[in-house]
Amino acid sequence: MPGPDAEVVPANLIEEKPILLSLKSISKTYTTGDVSVPVLHHVDLDVFAGEFLVIVGPSGSGKSTLLNIVGGIDVPTEGSVSFRDQNISLFNEQELTRYRREHIGFVFQFYNLVPTLTAKENVIVAADISQSPMSATEALELVGLGNRVDHFPSQLSGGEQQRVAIARALVKNPDLLLCDEPTGALDLSTGRMILEVLGNLNRELGKTIVIITHNSAIGQMAQRVVRIGSGTIAETKLNPDPIAARLVTW
Repeated sequence: MPGPDAEVVPANLIEEKPILLSLKSISKTYTTGDVSVPVLHHVDLDVFAGEFLVIVGPSGSGKSTLLNIVGGIDVPTEGSVSFRDQNISLFNEQELTRYRREHIGFVFQFYNLVPTLTAKENVIVAADISQSPMSATEALELVGLGNRVDHFPSQLSGGEQQRVAIARALVKNPDLLLCDEPTGALDLSTGRMILEVLGNLNRELGKTIVIITHNSAIGQMAQRVVRIGSGTIAETKLNPDPIAARLVTW
């Protein structure tokens, strides 16, 4: 597992990197019968290759919907989402499935591991549907679980289960890791350890990582912080001094 003292890429270098994904005037409205609920309003956002981006907002701000649109789980009502040179907002279901399978790794608040499979087997499930996966053992070693590959979820702590979930996302060799409240179900010290793992994957492997969270303290790790509220981006700022997770003050 990469060491905790590795340096973060300076935030002022982000915009020198290519744009991996671009959202242009994204709006999303959910309609049930005669009731329409607008969630996102004309959101513009670029995600740069290799950056560590944190999107912060309270519950109901639209951040999970935004992440789902980026990940191809949901589609916008208006606007476009471009991944490299492809407009994924025009994709059909089969094309969206291929996009998620080949390019996106998801990490959620709850681990969703298969209880009857070992850590390694849980990771292999994702590797088997991937185009160019790394080995399950390598993915588990990268998150510090090389000695726990044959353990079942019931034999692992909450933090270890979340690291298996990260390895499951990582094994696909995705271009983009999307993390939805990845520390939300964990205590402070365990959550810090999970953030350290994600920070290391960004620094050592150059993985593009987007975290959405209600916890603004996590933004101390980010090269860029986006604040979202009431379905719009309220603020975007570079962080001139991103720090390692072990140094984050809560």
